[in-house]
Amino acid sequence: MEQEPHVLSEIADGVGTITLNRADRRNALSVEMIEGLASTLDAMSTSSDVGAVVIRGAGRAFCSGGDVRDFDERGGEGNGAEQVDLDAIRAQQEHQRRTVGALHRFPKPVLASIGGAAAGAGLGLALAADLRIGTPRSVFATAFAGVGLAGDFGAAWLLHHLVGPAKARELMFLSPRVRGEEAVGLGLLNWLVEEDDLDERTAQLARQLAEGPSHALEGMKLNLLEAPLVDLDSSMDAEVPRHKQTGLTADHIAAVRAFVDKQTPTFPQGWHTP
Repeated sequence: MEQEPHVLSEIADGVGTITLNRADRRNALSVEMIEGLASTLDAMSTSSDVGAVVIRGAGRAFCSGGDVRDFDERGGEGNGAEQVDLDAIRAQQEHQRRTVGALHRFPKPVLASIGGAAAGAGLGLALAADLRIGTPRSVFATAFAGVGLAGDFGAAWLLHHLVGPAKARELMFLSPRVRGEEAVGLGLLNWLVEEDDLDERTAQLARQLAEGPSHALEGMKLNLLEAPLVDLDSSMDAEVPRHKQTGLTADHIAAVRAFVDKQTPTFPQGWHTP
């Protein structure tokens, strides 16, 4: 029987949906999944048909991280070797840049729909999204300590920036399972909805993002990415050219007119424009 691809993708109504598709392994990472995710993100980043991206997992998990059963079968994450393989380091660094890194710097809004566990490297994928929606079944865990690994796929950096250094250390060292309102309170989730409402609410949010002012959203994301790296004056200086540029767009003109007319704005330069 032909194996299903480890990554599924589709584009509809301005939303690119990426599904991690190893439900039988709780969407644990494989080389095929990593390469499929990387190539899909690369294609969607330049597609005029995509105004926002949703990343989700098939079945009852988002992504459980590294495939621990595979580690066991091949003598551990290091394949039973006594020394680190430098080629393996370089290959994983490239994989991380093209997945977690690509999600983090993606030029359009990214929404992660967390239907279950986001653990280990899967936590990195979830936290690299701009926004996250989940249910009472959603659970976040670093999980690295439990398998004797230091951690990868950006989990430490992303946690440090999202929850602060002290909480990041707690989550990395002790690996508690974070759910529900606690996840919302820490910023790991933006919205908590009932399980039966997850797909519908995800679609609503994604469509709202895709139909938004595309140039303005791209500028906002650049501002947000740069803000932690510079001081306030430098951040403000960098904001101004983007702000002024969006002031020349058809989106801005249409939105101003809608505001004056007390109408809901529509943005002519959204995903639907060639």
